Amino acid sequence: MHAVKVLPKGQITLPKNVRKKLGIDVGDALVLEDVKGGIMLKKGKTLFDYIGFLPKPDMPIEDMIEKATEEAIRDRV
Repeated sequence: MHAVKVLPKGQITLPKNVRKKLGIDVGDALVLEDVKGGIMLKKGKTLFDYIGFLPKPDMPIEDMIEKATEEAIRDRV
């Protein structure tokens, strides 16, 4: 078991021996999952490993692009 502190921006530092044991390198994406009584941290292999953890969008991607484009145009004026 390892104790870490949460920094002001919500960041933690994983101990070097933990990173080495799990093969975690700079830039790796990790998945943080709620489990009974705590959290579980997992290293995925690819971006596709994280799809189930991402929230479902509230609108189709095409609508998001259109909305973002309209907002960008409006903000430039």
